[in-house]
Amino acid sequence: MKIAKTIEYAATPEEVFAVLSDVKFQEAKCAATAAIKHSADVKTVGDHTVITTERILPSDGLPDFAKSMVGPTLKVTETQDWGPASSGGGRRGTVDMTVAGAPIALQGTMMLAPGGGGTVETIEAELKAKVPLIGGKIEKAAAPPIEEAIDIEALTAAKWLKR
Repeated sequence: MKIAKTIEYAATPEEVFAVLSDVKFQEAKCAATAAIKHSADVKTVGDHTVITTERILPSDGLPDFAKSMVGPTLKVTETQDWGPASSGGGRRGTVDMTVAGAPIALQGTMMLAPGGGGTVETIEAELKAKVPLIGGKIEKAAAPPIEEAIDIEALTAAKWLKR
């Protein structure tokens, strides 16, 4: 199942990336998504910036068949690997998300580019549930919370940019 989002920020790509790659912002993003417990790490690996977050989230909003697979909580690990800035300040990266103990994963690309009133962030990802017969049902149940988390991250980033 495809997940695609376009987010506009009223700031330069450099300013947006400075927020996105701030470990304190990553912690705030996790807290804003109702994580019971979370951790965040930002590392420089060569000319890449690798952002890793782990969140323990309640599974209350999931359908019963999905809850029976994961239990009362989900452990979600997200890794963003951002490449170096281009001459215009834009960046390309990848995103990988896994849920411990569940056969579901999200993989995709991200891009920051000058545009709109400042910067446009584009996220294009594929959500896959590798479960015979009910994989599509799981993907349909998982997509809305993932899209909501992306929206929460965007709102949190916009607030941080106004600081």
